[in-house]
Amino acid sequence: MEERLQKILAQAGVASRRNAEKLIADGRVAVDGKTVTELGAKFDAAAARITVDGRPVRAQEAHVYFLLNKPKGYITTVADDRGRRTVLDLLPEVKERIYPVGRLDNNTEGLLLLTNDGALTNGLLHPKQQVDKTYIARVQPAPTQAALIRLTEGVDLDDGRTAPALVRVLEADGAEARVEITIHEGRNRQVRRMFEAVGCDVKALKRTTFAGLTLAGVSRGKHRKLTQAELVHLRQLAGILDEHKNKHGKR
Repeated sequence: MEERLQKILAQAGVASRRNAEKLIADGRVAVDGKTVTELGAKFDAAAARITVDGRPVRAQEAHVYFLLNKPKGYITTVADDRGRRTVLDLLPEVKERIYPVGRLDNNTEGLLLLTNDGALTNGLLHPKQQVDKTYIARVQPAPTQAALIRLTEGVDLDDGRTAPALVRVLEADGAEARVEITIHEGRNRQVRRMFEAVGCDVKALKRTTFAGLTLAGVSRGKHRKLTQAELVHLRQLAGILDEHKNKHGKR
């Protein structure tokens, strides 16, 4: 796809759009060995050889964002040397090199974000941002009131005490219960280990929300692209200024 040369340079991280225009006007940019000074010139970044001051420019892959309703039986990795199914098998039409934002274990289902935006991924997963994740767990036996209080206040695990969680019982019959739990940490198998610490075995686990996003309209094994409004929301949670607002010095 052909795009304006200054946009290609900006997307590649060479300079801002305005400074890229100056580089072009100053005759410092060449395409396929020929100097280009026309600001409106368009090229295919994937096919053309673009240089600035003789140095090649690598076109940055456009960022893409997906919300997946992960089924059980898929591992949250890009590839697996044991031949197991990965979440990328559920998005075969996506050509960009995407990766999961965080992890859900093989037997956990539910909401998973995938993208190739490293800055957003790092921001959403950084402990200081305290991005909420909500799960529904089917546990046996049903937790006692004392167990619920411990989960709410934080429990001691082998890698330290957990932060306080929001916990509520959705239904219970004595033998088992469906419990909703919201945490903001991202330790390995954390929800399962928290319930184990209070004497409950997790029989099924599903993540229903992440960073305020839900599974509404996305059936198991399906995915959708994120909306622009959702991206703005995620960038705010991740502590990243929206690009347009950043250019104007606003938050």
